[in-house]
Amino acid sequence: MQRIRLRYTKRGRLRFTSHRDFQRAFERALRRSEVPMAYSAGFTPHPKVSYANAAPTGTGSEAEFLEIALTEARDPDVLRRLLDESLPDGLDITDAVEARTSGLAERLTASVWEMRLDGVGPEDARKAVALFNAAGTVEVQRKAKNGIRTFDARAAVADLRALDQAADRPGDGPCAILRLVVRHVTPAVRPDDVLSGLRAVADLAPPVPAAVTRLAQGLFDEESGTVTDPLAPDREAAPTARTAVAGAAVATAPEGAGSA
Repeated sequence: MQRIRLRYTKRGRLRFTSHRDFQRAFERALRRSEVPMAYSAGFTPHPKVSYANAAPTGTGSEAEFLEIALTEARDPDVLRRLLDESLPDGLDITDAVEARTSGLAERLTASVWEMRLDGVGPEDARKAVALFNAAGTVEVQRKAKNGIRTFDARAAVADLRALDQAADRPGDGPCAILRLVVRHVTPAVRPDDVLSGLRAVADLAPPVPAAVTRLAQGLFDEESGTVTDPLAPDREAAPTARTAVAGAAVATAPEGAGSA
């Protein structure tokens, strides 16, 4: 059984699709592309697809990940192109590797987010970010199944900074851009929780909902403060082209071909 790991996006209007909507679209793409999927056992078999840490509905993403299991080996890049052609624009398969290591989900320990705040000036955003970063704790509330939950939104934030005003803003008004690196903890701290924290410590309240996009997701490097590519270990574990060709030559050489 071959396992393939895929990176996909949620762009434009497709950011408003729920995770269940994406699952249905992806399973249709699997059927259209005639992917030799492995299926679970039982009365209702379903394709073996493992989704990892999907972004909330309404947020865009450049770094969503999943893994599929196949009954027959396929070239990852060919498979990527077939699936990408079978999905609507905005749900794009941007990378594919054969799984050669374990623990993809364990390598998704942090995310990099971009938050676009239309109607907020960069200087106001910088002041609010400074207050948030200086705070020891920033308590926020979120509605949960069992009622209102209060938790600290500050501890999970590894980095929060205000960038220059967006150059591609649609109007003439101000537009601040925040870059957020947040660790994946329990309870999960989401970008909207950080925005609630900015409102609590600095009274920063954008006049319109923020446009939020996940730029990266992977293992958080404490030393450099960066988020690394979670598919890199699989690429590094893949045999080189020269090794693969040499192996194929040995496998197909007739018996005794190398003897004197």
